[in-house]
Amino acid sequence: MAYQWFKAFHIIGVVVWFAGLFYLVRLFIYHIEAEQEPEPAKSILKKQYTIMEKRLYGIITTPGMLVTVACAIGLLVTQSEWLHQTWMHFKLGFVALLLGYHHYCKRLMRQLEQGTCQWTSQQMRAMNEAPTVLLVIIVMLVIFKNNLPVDMTTWVIFGLVLLMAVTIQLYARKRRLDKEKELAELANTQQLPEQA
Repeated sequence: MAYQWFKAFHIIGVVVWFAGLFYLVRLFIYHIEAEQEPEPAKSILKKQYTIMEKRLYGIITTPGMLVTVACAIGLLVTQSEWLHQTWMHFKLGFVALLLGYHHYCKRLMRQLEQGTCQWTSQQMRAMNEAPTVLLVIIVMLVIFKNNLPVDMTTWVIFGLVLLMAVTIQLYARKRRLDKEKELAELANTQQLPEQA
């Protein structure tokens, strides 16, 4: 019975944790892009994003991580033989990377608040995909355990990363073209009154 409770709340914790991680880095992107806004919008947006990031990290993301880890420990206590299996060693390694990512987000949050973050919004978009890749790998390890088809999994991960990279580049191009179009339209509307 304890196993089912730990498993249920472990899954709930994972969902909450990942929701927080996905949205947190999205807020970082908007925070970085607020730098291009004119005042007073720039200051207002940066202040609001700082508040949202702190609340998301402290009220949703970190508690989700703590529930996930606590219930994972409970699962390992009830299923101690897993600690001797190779798939679990790999899973724990990827979870350690995810924990590092979680804590690195706190560092980035502080840098954004202090105005010292050197990341561009495009770089942050790429960073936002890291938990997706880790999630896919971790879930596949849990489902397949020691029977993970490594060749197929490698291709799936490679394809996923390639798709993400292409999507980020296409989105950056679209944003650049939209901005150029907006500037051209603005220039045209300014020229029309002068010609009249």
